[in-house]
Amino acid sequence: MPVQTSPTTHRVLACVKSAPAEGQHAVSVEPEQTDQSPATHGLIRAPRGWRRLRGVVLRMGTFALVELQKLRHDRTELFTRMVQPALWLLIFGQTFSHLHVIDTGSVSYLAFLAPGIIAQSALFISIFYGIQIVWDRDAGILAKLMVTPAPASALIAGKAFAAGVRSVAQVIGVLVIAYLMGVHLTANPLRILAAMGVVVLGSAFFACLSMSLAGLVRNRDRLMGIGQAITMPLFFASNALYPVDIMPTWLRWLSAVNPLSYEVNALRGLLIGTSSNWPLDIGVLVLAAIVGVFTASALLRRLVR
Repeated sequence: MPVQTSPTTHRVLACVKSAPAEGQHAVSVEPEQTDQSPATHGLIRAPRGWRRLRGVVLRMGTFALVELQKLRHDRTELFTRMVQPALWLLIFGQTFSHLHVIDTGSVSYLAFLAPGIIAQSALFISIFYGIQIVWDRDAGILAKLMVTPAPASALIAGKAFAAGVRSVAQVIGVLVIAYLMGVHLTANPLRILAAMGVVVLGSAFFACLSMSLAGLVRNRDRLMGIGQAITMPLFFASNALYPVDIMPTWLRWLSAVNPLSYEVNALRGLLIGTSSNWPLDIGVLVLAAIVGVFTASALLRRLVR
């Protein structure tokens, strides 16, 4: 039975010359050149350009959908997460509104506080997102996902987008509570949709930050401790509770490099109409999310070792 050889084998044989025996001349072995090889038509080329980008986006959407479907097993999560922002508005917000210790200009303190509470609630959801990827690692799911054709960036971006979509519920919940309390926030649906997009961007960055930390510490308990240690400093080192003008100089510097401050600025501009530097705020959030995705993707393989 003849042995079939691949085109690679033909190329190797073409470079091989038979060793000359004593008293004989060396004879080179050259394969018969053909214009077309049947095996060539069976090659599957990797998609490039827009086809490759489309495939990555589809995989990102698939991973995000898988994450969002987890809410079907615990639908009460959306309601229990509304307890904390409600307490901030009802207790902290109303108390400081009556004290008049924070000057917010022509805007009431409750209206000033509401966008900050939205950003804070989204931060608390996304900053612990790395724990889920550690659970996937412990269950053996992450190792299976890493051997699929999908790049690590698609997995990270899908999870980050899912964290942002989960945080959108906080926008709706805080707006409902604020309307019931008589706080003057916008009712423009386009502005509310834009605010949801801002929250998705901010949550995506903090989810990527959490997954990057997961790749560094590789331990669930240690990651939980780090998440608790950095959450409140990120919150208090932003303009969520008070204007930047009343901050000490060192806190202003921290606020200037804190992506949460830019998220709050954009939300205030959309929901209460205060002045906002849109190109700077959105640009910082987009850049932070992109850097977060690539950083977490680079550290993801370290998690499965």
